[in-house]
Amino acid sequence: MEFIDLKSQQARIKAKIDQRIQDVLSHGRYVMGPELDELEERLKNYVGARHCIGASSGTDTLLIAMMALGIGPGDEVITVPFTWISTAEMIALIGATPVFVDIDETTWNMDVSKLESAITEKTKAIMPVGIFGQTADMIGINEIASRNGNLPVIEDAAQSFGATHHGKKSGGLSTIGSTSFFPSKPLGCYGDGGGLFTNDDELAERMRHIRVHGQTERHHHPILGINGRLDTLQAAILLEKLEIFDDEILRRQEVAQAYGDGIRNSSVTLPMVGPSNTSVFAQYTILSSNRDVLAASLKKAGIPSVSYYAVPLHLQPVFADLGYKKGQFPITEDVASRGLSLPMNPYLSEEEVAAVCDVIVAGGA
Repeated sequence: MEFIDLKSQQARIKAKIDQRIQDVLSHGRYVMGPELDELEERLKNYVGARHCIGASSGTDTLLIAMMALGIGPGDEVITVPFTWISTAEMIALIGATPVFVDIDETTWNMDVSKLESAITEKTKAIMPVGIFGQTADMIGINEIASRNGNLPVIEDAAQSFGATHHGKKSGGLSTIGSTSFFPSKPLGCYGDGGGLFTNDDELAERMRHIRVHGQTERHHHPILGINGRLDTLQAAILLEKLEIFDDEILRRQEVAQAYGDGIRNSSVTLPMVGPSNTSVFAQYTILSSNRDVLAASLKKAGIPSVSYYAVPLHLQPVFADLGYKKGQFPITEDVASRGLSLPMNPYLSEEEVAAVCDVIVAGGA
């Protein structure tokens, strides 16, 4: 059983992917080629944003966004400790300080009730993360940002791209939306890739310049930038994957429903989708008090599972100088200690889902 089944996906669209790749090989514009322009146009329409800027990775999109906002040493950026390290890593690399806010006990996204107390005069941005496939309470976060000096909000939609919040697509819910096209993401390429979204014309222009070393025209570099472009080949691959993206989201939701139906009466805690959200179920994560036993039982049955973010960011050695202590973010620590992600992809069969459910209902025995 595949945890993330890219083989079946490729088999489904192989002929079209091969043709897209051949088209790039034929025209030879491997950097900033026409497929990138086409992808950016289609993605901005998909999200409902004025601008889309393709980038080299989801990690780089966060860096580009903060550079465009002028964030740097002495500044603070608020985010969550329950996420992949790149979120806080980019804040630290740009010279700012990550400030953590605990997660909500139901959706496992940023707890909006704890956000405002974390804002200081040094706060320059808020960076919520759409964990496991659904967005945070972006309306609530935007309202708090607005009444605190119109703080910019960078939505880290690496896992929630394709999901909706109050009917609007993830990635287009704030000042800047950021996403990842890493192969394991719901919309992934065959390498690293990312995208940025905004309705702000000036920010869009700055981000486009930043991704090409701050260049505004040939031989002119008025601002610092990075080598942050999305390769044409990856854009070409994403164009074909985008064709089946909504269908794959629907299938992910069906798999999630089947999991829920199959294990609802077991001892585990099921993932909860917020009342105004849809989820793309980048992961299907349960909470179990005997996680390690359950993981071992799944492995024995030939079923892969993953414990994501088992050591949350505030307890990572690299962030020790921030002064956070164990017990400071109890919901994060609880989910980190009990969370177990099950196989999730659009190509799981009913029999495979049933096999997973059987092990969980048996309690990992």
